[in-house]
Amino acid sequence: METFDWYSLVILPILVFIARFVDVTLGTMRIIFTSRGRRNLAPVLGFIEVFIWIAMVGQIVKSANSVNAYFGYAAGFALGTFVGMLLEERLAMGTLVMRIILANGADKLTEALRAAGFGVTSVRGEGAQGAVTLLYTVVQRKNLEAVTRIVHGTCPGAFFSVEEVRMAESGIFPVRPVSIATKR
Repeated sequence: METFDWYSLVILPILVFIARFVDVTLGTMRIIFTSRGRRNLAPVLGFIEVFIWIAMVGQIVKSANSVNAYFGYAAGFALGTFVGMLLEERLAMGTLVMRIILANGADKLTEALRAAGFGVTSVRGEGAQGAVTLLYTVVQRKNLEAVTRIVHGTCPGAFFSVEEVRMAESGIFPVRPVSIATKR
């Protein structure tokens, strides 16, 4: 009677799952840090990520017939991607520019945003249906929900777009994070 191979069937798949989970989470964060200009942290995460990956692949190659290890690899990759995205969302790093285009209510919205501590630049323009005002505000990503609530509460139905800013200098930013508990 054969003995149960605990290592190949249970321990290795669990180790592969954990290693791949950590490796992919770090990889996701590394890519995000790189795109956000955090160049000092990204190489460190890359080193750890690849070190884990190489060590894990070596173990899988030793047990090439372990379908359980393959499953652990795939499941770890999926969960690592998911958790990496959740972490990035929680950290809310980065700076954004919000472009708001209004036919009416620009003065009221400008006042509300400035009262909340945000800098606003106003530009007159011509839209498809006549005169419009373009409002620009540069915000920390952690404040995007609060700014969006101000826009929705002040000018329901306003058109706006949000883009990432690679770098911003000076400007007017709230001294402390804006509470997102603001009611609509």
